[in-house]
Amino acid sequence: DTSDWATEFAETEFVRLAGRLFYVLHDLNTLQVDPVAEGIDVIVSGHSHVPKINTVDGLLYLNPGSAGRRRFNLPITLARLEITPDGPKPIIHDLEVG
Repeated sequence: DTSDWATEFAETEFVRLAGRLFYVLHDLNTLQVDPVAEGIDVIVSGHSHVPKINTVDGLLYLNPGSAGRRRFNLPITLARLEITPDGPKPIIHDLEVG
C-alpha cells in the first residue's frame, strides 16, 4: 500500500517467535532475501488478498488473505498460525462462514 498511513510500517520485518524465524513482507513478488540462507521458517505476505498456504522445500509461505472489506471476488479471511513441536500449523479462517 502506498497511502500515507502505510509509511509508518517497515517494508519487511524479521520476527522470531517460539524459536521460529518469520519474514513478513507486503508483496511476495518483492522478496529480496534468500530464505534458506537466512534460516527463515515462515514467510508471511499479503498484497494479492488471496488466502494461501504453501510449503516449498520445508519453507512455509502464508498469505492470510484479507479480513477487511471484500476485495474483488475473494473471500474475507484471516489466518492463525499455531507453533507446535512438529512445526508451524497454519489455518485459514473464512470469516463469512464462521
